[in-house]
Amino acid sequence: MIVRIAGEEQFRLEGGAVAEVERLDRELLEAVERGEEDRFQETLQRLLSLVREQGSPLGEDELAASDLILPPPDTTLAEAREDFSGEGWLPEG
Repeated sequence: MIVRIAGEEQFRLEGGAVAEVERLDRELLEAVERGEEDRFQETLQRLLSLVREQGSPLGEDELAASDLILPPPDTTLAEAREDFSGEGWLPEG
């Protein structure tokens, strides 16, 4: 799985990390849908940390489509609601 953190870089994740990213992504989307700011912020930071710690950054010369695009770490719940597409996060721009 290739994951991009908006405004940062792409990471390749494999194995158990993929399942955990998918679980946390569902939890993050649920927090957005329910308007739970604290849960959203906590889950977003856990998700970003997991990707950074267990993912392998893609090289600058490696081109790959992202399977998942995560919002930047300073995203608010209100911003997430604007960017939420219903099935994941929208790319920047």
